[in-house]
Amino acid sequence: MTSKPTLFSGIQPSGDLMIGNYIGSIKNWVKMQDDYNCLFSLVNLHAITVEQSPEALKKRSLDFVAWYLAAGIDPDKSTVFIQSHVPEHSELAWLLNCHTYMGELNRMTQFKDKSAKHEQNINVGLFDYPALMAADILLYQTEKVPVGADQKQHLELTRDLAIRLNNKFERELFKVPEPFIPPTSAGGRIMSLQDPTAKMSKSDENKDNFIALADDRKQILKKLKKAVTDSGSEIYYDLENKPGVANLLTLYSVISDQPIDAVVKHFEGKMYGHLKIELAELIADYLEPIQNRFTEIRSNETELHAILTKGADHARQQAQPTLRAFQEALGFVLR
Repeated sequence: MTSKPTLFSGIQPSGDLMIGNYIGSIKNWVKMQDDYNCLFSLVNLHAITVEQSPEALKKRSLDFVAWYLAAGIDPDKSTVFIQSHVPEHSELAWLLNCHTYMGELNRMTQFKDKSAKHEQNINVGLFDYPALMAADILLYQTEKVPVGADQKQHLELTRDLAIRLNNKFERELFKVPEPFIPPTSAGGRIMSLQDPTAKMSKSDENKDNFIALADDRKQILKKLKKAVTDSGSEIYYDLENKPGVANLLTLYSVISDQPIDAVVKHFEGKMYGHLKIELAELIADYLEPIQNRFTEIRSNETELHAILTKGADHARQQAQPTLRAFQEALGFVLR
């Protein structure tokens, strides 16, 4: 087993992978591979808490994994797998269900938000989602979890469960995971192009709100030309009073790997139109090699499945000791 600290992260196969996912998650994953024992999962069990088209879910799952690889995730350095290929996730989730309190799940704001959006399908899985997320993390003795603001509550529950069970059985069954906040430039959170006060989301029904990784040069330019800016014409970074311009400057800063101040200086005396057109060209140029690599990887489905099989086998090897130790603590007869 590796001596590197273990890091787990996953993305649901819903919507379209977009520039916000790349900047907020995948770009950082690539950097982490040398320093951590990384497990990067396509968490499809979470995706079915809302209704999915089976054909679309299957295609999107393979697409997302191909994007992971195209962006620089190396299956020889990291464990890349589909969540449902590792049955230990579901097994541990059930065991954790029996130690998770209804009151804890009732407090989860994501359940309330998603229930409001999916009133015709408020299912048990939607309510119980945080227990499965806890299983995803605890299964691998994870020490670090890259986490956004919308998942902090779930990580806190995961930590509470680990501490509760370790105390109850008087042994360290689970490592207590810590949040991993990667260093980002000022304002590194990428916001919606049409509503810069809301986070950019791959599941947004209005596709003008985000730049998908698969968007071509023409689509990127069209979306950025329509992006909301602010009153006035001067280009400077002011998150409170000029959130639209601040969002575009953040995108430019992250993609070009320049500090915000340098980007602002570059656009001194120029108009919003200059910023939008130049940013579109910058993003298109940046995405082009990733898109070409994606096409190459996705066209060889046999190799893609082989990578996923290898990843699932490796994940199971890491997961089984944790599951068996907890089953033993519970008094199960082990097979």
